Amino acid sequence: MNAFIPGFGPLWLTLELAAITTLILLLMCTPLAWWLSRTRFRGKPVIEAIVSLPLVLPPTVLGFYLLIAMSPNGMLGGPWMALTGNTLSFSFIGLVVASCLYSLPFVMQPLQNAFESIGHHPLEAAWSLGAKPVDAFFSVIFPLAMKGYITAAVLGFAHTLGEFGVVLMVGGNIPGETRVVSIAIYDHVESMDYDKAHAISLVLLGFSFVILLMVYTINGKWRRRGL
Repeated sequence: MNAFIPGFGPLWLTLELAAITTLILLLMCTPLAWWLSRTRFRGKPVIEAIVSLPLVLPPTVLGFYLLIAMSPNGMLGGPWMALTGNTLSFSFIGLVVASCLYSLPFVMQPLQNAFESIGHHPLEAAWSLGAKPVDAFFSVIFPLAMKGYITAAVLGFAHTLGEFGVVLMVGGNIPGETRVVSIAIYDHVESMDYDKAHAISLVLLGFSFVILLMVYTINGKWRRRGL
């Protein structure tokens, strides 16, 4: 299939990375976003600032510190090396870890905003009917926050698709392992192979447009229904 679709390998690897990253972030961010939307903890602004750092921090800076942390003697790479015998940097697992940190605010903020917009009354009504906290969340809060979940998933997925600086610093350019589509496009441009760069970019552009079109269509239907 690679012969018929230029850059299919990096494109497939990128889609796999984006899907795994988005799924992990949705699972991780749900309890944290819920807690941030309800807590009165005085240190909340500090936590929100830490979560939002990737929005303003240059990707190369984040990638540099992640590369140090994932080195065989680093805070993350050392235990991983002892456990698996493999390095965390320049690996697909390392890309997943880096992508989760890089795309964290793009998933966290929509979820937190969705939870805050719901307010306390739906949850209190569920409790008054005898629902346990977990049951109340999945039967009441989760459906009401579905729009936020869709927005968070799309933003996290799309942001991971376009990663360059972080993945280059942490993963390098290993074909079949860490060579994602943004790096493949850069390589083709650097080698003056504009035809392949254009082909890959066009596929990614069309894919991103279709995803956003679906989201705006769904959100438009929900707005007309008053959801």
